[in-house]
Amino acid sequence: MRTVELLAPAGDLNRCKTAIRFGADAVYIGGQSFSLRSRASNFTLADIEEACLFAKEYGSHIHVTVNMIPHEEDFEGLETYIKELERVGVTAVIVASAAIMNIVRKVAPSLEIHCSTQLSVTNAQTANFYHEELGINRVVLARECTLENVREITKASTIDTEAFIHGGMCVNYSGRCTLSNRMTLRDANRGGCAQSCRWEYRLFEKKKEITTSKTYFTMGSRDLCAAQELEQLIHAGVTSFKIEGRMKTEYYVASVVSAYRHLIDRILEGTPLTEEECNFYQKEILKGENRAVCNGLYTNERGDNSLILHMNSDQEVNHDFIGKVEIYDPDTKSFFFRCRNVVKVGDTLEILSPKKENRNFVVEWIQDEDKNYLEECKNPMRFIEMPVPFEMEPGDIIRRISK
Repeated sequence: MRTVELLAPAGDLNRCKTAIRFGADAVYIGGQSFSLRSRASNFTLADIEEACLFAKEYGSHIHVTVNMIPHEEDFEGLETYIKELERVGVTAVIVASAAIMNIVRKVAPSLEIHCSTQLSVTNAQTANFYHEELGINRVVLARECTLENVREITKASTIDTEAFIHGGMCVNYSGRCTLSNRMTLRDANRGGCAQSCRWEYRLFEKKKEITTSKTYFTMGSRDLCAAQELEQLIHAGVTSFKIEGRMKTEYYVASVVSAYRHLIDRILEGTPLTEEECNFYQKEILKGENRAVCNGLYTNERGDNSLILHMNSDQEVNHDFIGKVEIYDPDTKSFFFRCRNVVKVGDTLEILSPKKENRNFVVEWIQDEDKNYLEECKNPMRFIEMPVPFEMEPGDIIRRISK
């Protein structure tokens, strides 16, 4: 089997390093300008350079989003910025404007140019045009593509393809939305999306509310989870598999990247997955999720199974994340971390480590910084110690066993 790329998101340097440690072949990040996620922490040029150096140690790559739709005033400083990205070791830029593509080719010829999903590539002719006429190295396929579309495009195109396999789905076509502009004056295509599609909406006839359901309605889609379709996408010839979520937490990044890493490696062994294995990997992937998921448009799923529909907006908040290992002491066989959610003696916890199978243990005791024994810790960010029956490393993720 050929190799494929697992491409992970990161909203800051810490999450970038976590994604690489947990198995990402490449990480896509945004700088502080020219990107579509202005509310993410985002990276200074110094951060980007450090990310590139860290990625190189692991044989990974850094892609930078330069995917805003520019107005006349948005080009100031762009050429200098692109040159700096090339200088610090960035592999590729993700672009949604033909003008920016031309600038990249002119001032930073060693940078790969990846055509953003915003350009709605849904056929091989368009993919080939971007490659042959504009010198693009890769197209990120529109999220409106079905599995059959993906097969046809990769078979007939002369360019590498990238497909989304996990994360948020936009209500509009390929992310080209103006809801946020109309409702908040924040331009979704210049980095300011207010996610208006996920707001609570109720129905009125004149001044009388006619909403009858106890749930609230949104225009938003459930998150994409293509774990069940991943094997078919690999056999279709897709080059890179992309996880959405530059504004997601470190726990999300570690959990989802690790699970997809194990799944991709298992598929690349060459023998078909059993139904039991498929269900296992999907369950692992969903341990990092806060929202309901669907398979997007790969199998043309429609209706309530693909919509966000909740009794209240926070009912699915994930409380499984317990913390991240800061210190492991091999002499006492214990570890130290800052507690993120309630944990108590007797709980069964799971350790997520890069390139290892998940390991479980039962909490036998808890100590605080003053060596006081606790029955439970329910103070966020309290620094505590626990024993563990196996070796660990700083950066390992601690989570509760999901029921």
